[in-house]
Amino acid sequence: MQKINPKSLPVAEKQHLNLGYMRLSDSAPLIVAQELGLFAKYGLDVTLHREVSWANIRDKLIARTFDAAQMLAPMPLVITLGATGIRAPIVTGLVLSLNGNGITLAPPLWERMNELSDQPLQTRDAQATASAFAMAQRERGEKQPLTLATVHLFSTHTIQLRMWLKAGGLDPDHDVRIIVLPPEQMVDSLAQGVIDGFCVGEPWNSIAVAYGVGVLSSTGFDVWNNAPEKVLGVLEDWHTHNPGTHLRLRLALMEACQWLADMNNREPIIELLSRPEYLDLPAHYLRPSLTGHIPQDRTDTPRQQQNFHVFSRYNAGFPWRSQAELILHQCEPMLGKVFDANRIASITQQCFRTDLYRESARLLDMPAPDKDYKSEGTHDQPYFFSEGIEVGSDLMLSS
Repeated sequence: MQKINPKSLPVAEKQHLNLGYMRLSDSAPLIVAQELGLFAKYGLDVTLHREVSWANIRDKLIARTFDAAQMLAPMPLVITLGATGIRAPIVTGLVLSLNGNGITLAPPLWERMNELSDQPLQTRDAQATASAFAMAQRERGEKQPLTLATVHLFSTHTIQLRMWLKAGGLDPDHDVRIIVLPPEQMVDSLAQGVIDGFCVGEPWNSIAVAYGVGVLSSTGFDVWNNAPEKVLGVLEDWHTHNPGTHLRLRLALMEACQWLADMNNREPIIELLSRPEYLDLPAHYLRPSLTGHIPQDRTDTPRQQQNFHVFSRYNAGFPWRSQAELILHQCEPMLGKVFDANRIASITQQCFRTDLYRESARLLDMPAPDKDYKSEGTHDQPYFFSEGIEVGSDLMLSS
């Protein structure tokens, strides 16, 4: 990565910015950019605002309370479509993170799944856990559907949860009950028996495991390798009026993501993230996912998964339009409609701005794919594009 003289960049039309983020481990790029002075390096005075729900993030971005925000990868697409009840064109020129989710179940349910399975279940075998979950649901019968929670109807969490259920032979729309809860309410709801499991981002899986109220059944990585998780979202007309500011913002965050790619930097950042003004959580809850040592339950030897959070490796920041198309297709059952190919292509090209990423990558002397599309959901080995550019595998458990 080359050093940039910020004075050589287009002027920042707006210096004072408000950015929204959630109480999640993969909010790290925004916090790192603040604490390492990367925002300031690019002439930006940024105030970070922690929110409790993705609906709040959406509403405050649309209301222009926030200039930009950490968003779920599907959100720019579905909000631009007006699928959430509010229509507002949102673009992203930067994916902030890949992976980071887990499917956690109540211990009594997990015990019953093990009794029904013909072999001991392990978190790395998502197909086996999905099949055992399906057996537990069928045993209960259709009048007693298990209840699972996800963080937002249109989220990678929901897509991964539905993939996992379908891999077990269940119909996500009829065989189980799926509800939406803010991430911070997941652990208490599981402990109180309101839900039987959830799909959520870290550190809430690790917290459920630490409290003894949850067992990590599968990681999101096991269901959809290197799925786009969080993106930097801005209103389209905000970008139009503030292109220089948006460029500087992307550059600062890309440097932060590059810094986080070094696993040696993960431990030092954990104490910082845990501070009251940021995630306000004990460091030992943040450590498992950020260091790649993921426990399944309180008695388990942590599983090594260095790619649990990916911030920069595999050209993680590139907003693949093929992934956007896949996301839209996966959202069609929740939207209650099927889009024609032209509509999907139009929305993905409007929202996932590969040109903006390439502009930033060129200035930072970082490689970037020269294509906007690749085949999705079929590769269990990394892709290699021009100039040796490596892109992570994306084998999906079920499409």
